[in-house]
Amino acid sequence: MSPSPSPSPSPSSGRLDDTVSVRLATLDDAAAIAAVYNVEVENHTSTFDLVPRTLDEQRRWISERSGAFSAVVATIDGQVVGFASLSPYKERPAYRTTVENWVYVSREHPRLGIGRTLMDHVIGIAADSGFHSIVARVEASSAASRRLHESCGFELVGIEREVGRKFNRWLDVAVLQLML
Repeated sequence: MSPSPSPSPSPSSGRLDDTVSVRLATLDDAAAIAAVYNVEVENHTSTFDLVPRTLDEQRRWISERSGAFSAVVATIDGQVVGFASLSPYKERPAYRTTVENWVYVSREHPRLGIGRTLMDHVIGIAADSGFHSIVARVEASSAASRRLHESCGFELVGIEREVGRKFNRWLDVAVLQLML
């Protein structure tokens, strides 16, 4: 699926003057991706990582991704404002037709349609790559992330109770799935 820019709403008027573009991530994007991700690591439960990524770790993560599992970034005026990727769901061979998705958007760019643009892109990649389903594992109290996935056709298939612990509290995970 080719990355085609699509307009997104702005914070003030409901429309953005600029468009959101999606492209493959490069090693040059490592610092910007780490900046978006590390805000989530240090302050939120959208990831269960507890230690921020270093620049070298982020570069390694990007360099290890290829094909259907390549990372993509969303940009506005050349600035990275979010990223997404697909990952193998499980290691055993029978799971090869299912993937798991990741999507993170800068907290400085909320509710602009960036998450949806990234999701549409990785869903297209998954479909074009012949995968059968996508699984999303979302911290259960994250209404925004659950709404985003549901707006893209994902359905809630279960809740994993108290499977994570962060900020001195137990966290549930909502498992959502999209059949392609």
